[in-house]
Amino acid sequence: MVDVLSGRRLVTREGEVVEAEAALQNKVVALYFAAGRCAPSRDFTPLLCDFYTELVSEARRPAPFEVVFVSADRSAEEMLDFMRELHGAWLALPFHDPYRHELKKRYDITVIPKLVVIKQNGAVITNKGRKQIRERGLACFQNWVEAADVFQNFLG
Repeated sequence: MVDVLSGRRLVTREGEVVEAEAALQNKVVALYFAAGRCAPSRDFTPLLCDFYTELVSEARRPAPFEVVFVSADRSAEEMLDFMRELHGAWLALPFHDPYRHELKKRYDITVIPKLVVIKQNGAVITNKGRKQIRERGLACFQNWVEAADVFQNFLG
């Protein structure tokens, strides 16, 4: 379980509430800081969606990977609209959870979109996830898995 999200509840794009511990255990977690009103976010989100779908939804053996959206939208309605329109089947920190702001500070988020890939203890594997996905596609995931030190049995 990713320590920085311990005890938190996350939501799906359909509004279902899930416990972070259960959803994120033994997975590489990417915190996705973005907003629906941001053109670069709207440009990158479909690419992230394809990346996620290939790794998790369509894979013969789903990869140990989860995205957690941390909204920079101006309202819960904007956040949900963005999630329903462009997001993959990943999770989000609820809009009204003040922890969103703490995560932005902790990971020094000054521009969006930003994809920060983290270890179970919250340490950063890379804060350049967006660039790595654009440049290397699925190949970058194996590096993240190796850096995470928790998935010895995942071979890709």
